[in-house]
Amino acid sequence: MANRTVKDAKNVHGTNPQYLIEKIIRSRIYDSKYWKEQCFALTAELLVDKAMDIRFLGGVFGGNIKPTPFLCLTLKMLQIQPEKDIVVEFIKNEEFKYVRALGAFYLRLTGSSLDCYKYLEPLYNDNRKLRRQNRMGHYELVHMDEFIDDLLREERVCDIILPRIQKRHVLEENNELEPKVSALDDDLDEEMPSDDENLEEIAEALKAKERGKKMETIKTRESKRDRSASRERQMEKPKEAGGTHRDRGPERHRDYDRSRDYERREPLADHRYKEREAREKDRDRQRRHDRDRQDDRDRRHADRDREREKDRDRDYRERDYDRNREREYERERDYDRRRR
Repeated sequence: MANRTVKDAKNVHGTNPQYLIEKIIRSRIYDSKYWKEQCFALTAELLVDKAMDIRFLGGVFGGNIKPTPFLCLTLKMLQIQPEKDIVVEFIKNEEFKYVRALGAFYLRLTGSSLDCYKYLEPLYNDNRKLRRQNRMGHYELVHMDEFIDDLLREERVCDIILPRIQKRHVLEENNELEPKVSALDDDLDEEMPSDDENLEEIAEALKAKERGKKMETIKTRESKRDRSASRERQMEKPKEAGGTHRDRGPERHRDYDRSRDYERREPLADHRYKEREAREKDRDRQRRHDRDRQDDRDRRHADRDREREKDRDRDYRERDYDRNREREYERERDYDRRRR
């Protein structure tokens, strides 16, 4: 009789509230010393005192699956089913952090999707440290916002499978929930520069780039002019070793004509080289664009396949879980019928 749900309790998610915890873990809690000594005949008022004595979070630990006091009190709340106002006061309690964690965990098990987002998301601003006991019996350090994030995102917390809730964007699209506003948005807005500053920086960078190009063009012209002037000086310089200036006249004119032809061809060759280089850059840019688009397509296909596999696995687990729950319910009902 001590392990039965109160008579006026309502079904949660279509089942007995205590059935939200698996049969094996539930039986371990019933057999534990803490449940028999500390949780016997607890009411909603006395439960607050027991919750204030909690010193760590956790599910079950050890080889023989021992439950933690946190999990025992969670089952007791499912058994007595306190009013929603009491649970909300648990969550709003800022003095005792484990009382807040207990209320948040119970609300995630029994509350609707809208209530979970409404009452649990403000706890993201709570950064206090919590101790959590793992399956090996060792303690780990977590924070309150991490625990709340696990409640809203993970499928299993403290060795308990959490009921499924709707995604936040679905509730926002149905105008049932306001868009999420993070406390970090103000800090990011202060750190990020404004659009006007970005435009000024871009304009300055473009001007500096144009000035650099102009300087390179001027240096190139000056170097060509110096080369042509040095060639002319070498042609006009008389021959030092043997012969007269008149003797090397034909050679001088031939060299001069050759240098002029070279200067005429040089701009044309530079133009062709630049055109070829521009075409190669365009070709490389197009190849990179095609490769990135193919990578994005492959990544989308991989994500879609991964989501399908997750949905398929989740459906299998839910089907098996519902089947096992029905079998346990039938077995318990047969057991109670035989006892009568």
